[in-house]
Amino acid sequence: MGSAAAVTKAAPDYLNPAVPAGLPRHRVPVEIASAAALDGYGRLIETPDIAIEIVRWPASGWRPVDPDSGDQGGVAEGLFSFEWRGHVLYGRNTAVGGHYLMGWSCDPGEASEKAVAAPPERVLLWHANYHPDGGQMFFPLDATPFVVPLALPGDDVRPERFKAFWFDGTKGLYIHPGVWHEGVFPVRPGRFLDRQGRVHARVSVDFAREFGCLLEVPFSPA
Repeated sequence: MGSAAAVTKAAPDYLNPAVPAGLPRHRVPVEIASAAALDGYGRLIETPDIAIEIVRWPASGWRPVDPDSGDQGGVAEGLFSFEWRGHVLYGRNTAVGGHYLMGWSCDPGEASEKAVAAPPERVLLWHANYHPDGGQMFFPLDATPFVVPLALPGDDVRPERFKAFWFDGTKGLYIHPGVWHEGVFPVRPGRFLDRQGRVHARVSVDFAREFGCLLEVPFSPA
């Protein structure tokens, strides 16, 4: 488990994570997404017309939340778009008004947004999160292949608990509440229909601060 002192207490600075150069990498295994492979994490979807799970607000004491309340926050929908600028991958989620530096194709100390870069072979990630209030859907709008690193629920998450799944761009992904993720990662710029719980609670892990490493996610299955 990461040091309690290293766990993020303030909101992460998504556009300036201040990740040190030269950190070791934990390479995440990649497999082709299938219904069987995604069991427990979510499911492969052929259409975006699906319902999003919403988790009932937890009780704060011994009295239960009334069964006809606590899950009425609704769903937010928008575009989650991804853009490579040189070695740096940015994401923007209009459903929740988020703008993020997602990761890099090389060591952050060597990365340049002005570089004329070849198609990336990997993405290096500094962060992941889960949503305790609801599920999340990503459906590709540009038939762009993508990879998604996921880990099963539990706050004692570690880098080695992550698996990555490769999608050919013809199907989307639905992620269950509580499953660790960090968006989806296309090789080239891509747009995804995003639908998720409107409360948008996040629980985060900062790999650089907590474990002294980055997640390395290849863009092709092993």
